[in-house]
Amino acid sequence: MARIQITETVLRDGQQSQIATRMTTEEMLPVLETLDQAGYHALEVWGGATFDSCLRFLNEDPWERLRTIRKTVKNTKLQMLLRGQNLLGYRNYADDVLESFVQKSIENGIDTIRIFDALNDPRNLETAIKATKQYGGHAQAAISYTTSPVHTVEYFVELSKTYAEMGADSICIKDMAGVLTPQTGYELVKRIKENVSIPLEVHTHATSGIAEMTYLKVAEAGADIIDTAVSSFAGGTSQPATESMAIALEELGFETGLDLKKIETIAEHFNKVRDRYRKEGILNPKVKDTEPKTLIYQVPGGMLSNLLSQLTEQGLADKYEEVLAEVPRVRKDLGYPPLVTPLSQMVGTQSLMNIIASERYKVVPNEIRDYVKGLYGKAPAAIDSEIKQKIIGDQEVLAVRPADLIEPQMPTLRDEIKQYAKSEEDVLSYALFKQQGKDFLGRREDRFYDVPLQTVKVSFDA
Repeated sequence: MARIQITETVLRDGQQSQIATRMTTEEMLPVLETLDQAGYHALEVWGGATFDSCLRFLNEDPWERLRTIRKTVKNTKLQMLLRGQNLLGYRNYADDVLESFVQKSIENGIDTIRIFDALNDPRNLETAIKATKQYGGHAQAAISYTTSPVHTVEYFVELSKTYAEMGADSICIKDMAGVLTPQTGYELVKRIKENVSIPLEVHTHATSGIAEMTYLKVAEAGADIIDTAVSSFAGGTSQPATESMAIALEELGFETGLDLKKIETIAEHFNKVRDRYRKEGILNPKVKDTEPKTLIYQVPGGMLSNLLSQLTEQGLADKYEEVLAEVPRVRKDLGYPPLVTPLSQMVGTQSLMNIIASERYKVVPNEIRDYVKGLYGKAPAAIDSEIKQKIIGDQEVLAVRPADLIEPQMPTLRDEIKQYAKSEEDVLSYALFKQQGKDFLGRREDRFYDVPLQTVKVSFDA
């Protein structure tokens, strides 16, 4: 009997995709023990937007969340998502920040770090892979899956070989937009398994309505692990449902090792959590929808809804189809960057500006200029020369690894936040999200930190 293992995403990507990462640690606590006993390969619990959300919205210490989960989850691996040299932010950090962050993540309880780069530039994964292995973690190198004339099965097979040679302990096909079709998934997994001997995991989203079929085909092709979310936070912009996938795969002759009775208990708990967010309006019914346009425009579901809300705010909702049709053209001009954070936001904004300004590239955001200069890494294909000229003129394009230009940052960061930081973890919270990190630490250390000053006028009568 073939074996396929399952990583549960409800504590990170499942809830990030459907309730914008608003789940509190308190809401996770009652089922952590059951999650640990359910037979999962790993639990994805950290990284992505969890860190930002803890500091910005929940007034929680993200490091404390990790330690709390680790205290209860004693048998199952804990996994996190890391944006390569961007860590959990949207820009490149110096190597010393990255190394310290990886070290502290592992020390506080992370076993597996899934490392990806928005451009699939191996140089942006180098330091993270090395640091993860140095501090005893499992380094999983992720391919940001996308479709374009450049992004062929052959391209991704070669990328997997490169990652394996760089020391990755496993590979993940990370299909953030839900555009990996069943047949391509089958071919891709088969070819990677023929060329690379380390374990292979597949991650997709149910946005376009084909994820379950894709998971079946990748399982048949020999994938070792797939990512699912317990039914409460599954479907739509999240992953397929854990229970449904496990039942279907086991009937087809695969062994998942999952205890479905335990997962039923987990779902019962999270159903209550989901219903509360639904009632409060945080769980928008739209995130449960199927969006086949994802397959046509190759745009992640979250990006579709962002574009629509941006246009609606400006009274330009009627331009939605025009902007969507512009996205593939901008991608082509810019060398087919995969539509994953931060590139998805950047390409979406540029497409929006092209349509609103009624002239292509008349208005260009600074981030797009930096991308064209090579400050995010190497574009997958050549950038259109006329467009390049229009955006950066005769400026030179960077040839070195972008992080090579960044001086060590930790000494300065430690100094800047010394008033409130009690640990290296505190410094890292500040490093990643300066304002939110400072406000969180300030409130923790000084109860009058953000109490407004009041001026009282006193007059004395003679």
